[in-house]
Amino acid sequence: MVETCYIPKDLAEALRIRKETGAHPIAGGTDLMVSHRRGTGVVPKFPWPVIIITQLKELQKIEVEDGEVSIYAGSTCHEIEVSELVPYQVRKAASLMGAQSLRNLATIGGNICNASPKGDLPVPLIMLDARVELVSATGKRQMLLDEFIDGPKRTKLQDDELLARIIIPQPKAPFTYLWYRKIGTRRANAISKLSMSAAATVDTHGIIVDFRSANGASGPKVARSRAVEETIIGLSVDVLAERLPAFLDAYDAILSPQAMPQYRRSSTRKMLEHFLSEVSRRPDTTIIE
Repeated sequence: MVETCYIPKDLAEALRIRKETGAHPIAGGTDLMVSHRRGTGVVPKFPWPVIIITQLKELQKIEVEDGEVSIYAGSTCHEIEVSELVPYQVRKAASLMGAQSLRNLATIGGNICNASPKGDLPVPLIMLDARVELVSATGKRQMLLDEFIDGPKRTKLQDDELLARIIIPQPKAPFTYLWYRKIGTRRANAISKLSMSAAATVDTHGIIVDFRSANGASGPKVARSRAVEETIIGLSVDVLAERLPAFLDAYDAILSPQAMPQYRRSSTRKMLEHFLSEVSRRPDTTIIE
């Protein structure tokens, strides 16, 4: 049971309640309802007051502003997977999050603020340098999603704030190759055992001018190293094969030894090797399967 439950009519009221009470926000509730369950047919018990934000229209849109894609926090996974405004990897990740009924309820804001190391959407979003916008009754602020998620189940959301939107910047040049892969115990409805999002841009001379990769379920938070990515950027695709072993060793070093047993490390290497091998072949297709 819940001691107190607030249902504000708009965002301004929600922020006032959040500031005055510190009530915890719930949108789809697909994570919180499970983590606080008490048994079949029994209402979950929360240790704090809650504020329902599912109904807030201000948080239910996807749009392009100044060349950047804004996904507002109340957007559901289904809305994300069918939106042509959303980058491929984010749509793909959203489409693999459980059954259709769950994707109709689960929101991007909840998936991010839950801060699970196995969360699906943070992986491609962090790879894309996404930012979060946090709002309170007194103002707003932005930061990289990679900085917002502080660790397992920890974020930098303050007690008077709500996550308003996720902002995805346009890359300097369109990606030439896109890739996303999720590994679970079965093809559908599975929690990630490992996920990876990667992208590369190759110019007309065969030079890699942009490369990014991020790993989920590989440590306390999504693993990404711009320093390791820089070892690939600037290379000709013709020398990728000879540089690949050293790159894979460097990438392996950023993965958590506690979270990454050997089979997951091996899978990570194979996925990266597959992606970069396809990039070196320079196939005509943009999306690499």
